[in-house]
Amino acid sequence: MPTPLESLVASGTKLWLDSVDPDLVEKNIALGATGATSNPAIISDLVKTGRYDTLIGELVSEGFNDDDIAWGLADHVVETAQEAFEPTWEKTGGDDGWVSFELDPLIEDPEADLPHADRVARYIELGKEWFADQPNRMIKVPGTPAGIDALEELCAAGVTLNVTLLFTLDQYERARDAVWRGAQRRDDLSTFKSVYSIFVSRIDVYTEKHCPDLEAPAQGQVGVVNAKRVWQANQAFWADKGLKLNQEIIFASTGTKDPNQKPWKYVEALAGSDIQTNPPATNDAAQASGVTFMRRVDEMPSPAVLTAIDATVDFNALHDTLMREGVQKFADPQKALLAAIAAKRAELATA
Repeated sequence: MPTPLESLVASGTKLWLDSVDPDLVEKNIALGATGATSNPAIISDLVKTGRYDTLIGELVSEGFNDDDIAWGLADHVVETAQEAFEPTWEKTGGDDGWVSFELDPLIEDPEADLPHADRVARYIELGKEWFADQPNRMIKVPGTPAGIDALEELCAAGVTLNVTLLFTLDQYERARDAVWRGAQRRDDLSTFKSVYSIFVSRIDVYTEKHCPDLEAPAQGQVGVVNAKRVWQANQAFWADKGLKLNQEIIFASTGTKDPNQKPWKYVEALAGSDIQTNPPATNDAAQASGVTFMRRVDEMPSPAVLTAIDATVDFNALHDTLMREGVQKFADPQKALLAAIAAKRAELATA
């Protein structure tokens, strides 16, 4: 009998890990993971463990500043994960086995308040820089106005993209169309691959707080319904493009925030197609659940629930609130990473 995560993969889901911790990568590959995503919070936590003191010490002695050390460390950790998933990347001809590298979240830092054109230029510059000579690395660009405006140029330059921080169908469509415009400027589409990370659980947290009038049967369903609608739109858009590689949705933010809900709620509801990038704890809970996961990604709740959602939830307001929070949630961990490296620098200096 297959394990729960084996059944998830058998249903059609590509299982990715929302971590590049080397130990967790090794553990989750054994569970069926075929790719991974990274972010500054993950790198910051690794710094605090002391596992990279030697590397940090070498970079300090070579005169690198804290920002350079942060990105050098992120590059090293992500590249190590890429090596672990490279056999999958080669076996699938580039359709799987990717590891995502997040660009500098401080580009969108409200405190810095960079002009829009400068943000766009910075995304393009850094995206090309961190993608160079990294065959199975995806570059994570947020679905902010500046991020979306950078996508066409990045894709045209051959960069493989993971558009992240997506919350609504309209936002996804703007990002996807920009990527496709860039792809059409390439001479060859045989290696064109893109993914779109739609966040799930944060939407249910939002509706619980901001949509108290939403009928009880619909509360807690909005994240899944929204993600499935984006998935349907993505399937329809790419169906007639004749591309070699799949252009996919990543179901992100799949860890439940409500302790009264089963931890594998979103894993189960979205099983059957495309990619889930799950936190390590979510994969552990799913594996321990005893559940045989089956394809559910096509299933929608009752028409009454859908009507209630559409009548009650203002998706424009949802987008604005979650993007504002999301940008802050991206910037704060980067600042924490820089602080952790500064603390480690001071600690090593007195060792």
